[in-house]
Amino acid sequence: MNLNPSARKQFSPISIDAVAGAIAQAQHPSGEIPWSPGDKTDPWDHVEAAMGLTIGGYYSAARKAFRWLAQQQLDDGSWYAEYRDGVPVQPRKDPNMSSYIAAGLYHYYRITDDIDFLKRMWKPMQKAIDFALSMQSESGEIFWSKDREGNIDPMALLTGSSSIHMSLKCAIAIAEILQVSVSEWEAARVRLAHAIAEKPYLFNMTKSRYSMDWFYPVLSGAVTGDAARRRMEKSWKKFVVKGMGVRCVSDRPWVTIAESAECCLALCAMESRDKAEILFQWICDKQYEDGSYWCGFTFPDMTVWPEEKTTWTNGVVLMAADALYRLTPAHDLFSHRFWERR
Repeated sequence: MNLNPSARKQFSPISIDAVAGAIAQAQHPSGEIPWSPGDKTDPWDHVEAAMGLTIGGYYSAARKAFRWLAQQQLDDGSWYAEYRDGVPVQPRKDPNMSSYIAAGLYHYYRITDDIDFLKRMWKPMQKAIDFALSMQSESGEIFWSKDREGNIDPMALLTGSSSIHMSLKCAIAIAEILQVSVSEWEAARVRLAHAIAEKPYLFNMTKSRYSMDWFYPVLSGAVTGDAARRRMEKSWKKFVVKGMGVRCVSDRPWVTIAESAECCLALCAMESRDKAEILFQWICDKQYEDGSYWCGFTFPDMTVWPEEKTTWTNGVVLMAADALYRLTPAHDLFSHRFWERR
């Protein structure tokens, strides 16, 4: 495994092997990674779980996950929103779900230096990014979805567009490694970042109850510097439950491990590492006996809900641990400073 041995020894609250192993056990022989055994698969969470496999050193399993995506890709570069055992069951096409393959591949390359695999996956990734950008409006935001008949839903989601911004950064970095000119991607990224940072009215504001709408603009690097600090401080008490973690929704007594770990990533991205580590310590014991992580819990009764062991939750816990403890060469994937230096 390509892990930093000293960091691994230092970091005791989480077993990297157990958490990554839980993802590996859920993966189908085809490479598909469902939410949990017997559950659905969506392309975004599939990639998130594959990133956890990469951090854990399961490189062959991660490659199999990306190859499964390539095999399922539609002619227009997209994927359907939901599969079960490789069979599509939700025909909606989501540009955020489609573009996230770029983040997963760049993360894989940063850890493995496997440029041959990057070359093999270039075409599927290129098609996926082009599909996402085909749904960008003139004002910069990216529309939510397209149905089987090709009708576009003109709603734009802040979390989804922010995630696409991160995927675009990774896709452009891959293009630079492979010496491919993608100036149109960079122009689209700049327009998208401007929309996220300066035009909140373009996005569906009913989703502002969700914590992801709070921290994803920072996590993606569309909002940085003083603006990022102001954004995080403004809604901290709205979403963060002291000693527990981050609510999924502001008006519900439900802390989710994935949102808590992603918030840690956002804090690390803006160099607020002390606060990120405190938040991570609140969730690092929310585990099953096998070392894998709960999806979430209600408070104050501390009921674990739902009880499924979700692969994407375990994937992002590993990513947060990596960002905090520098376990792999990709620990700074979300770091604003890293992207500024590129």
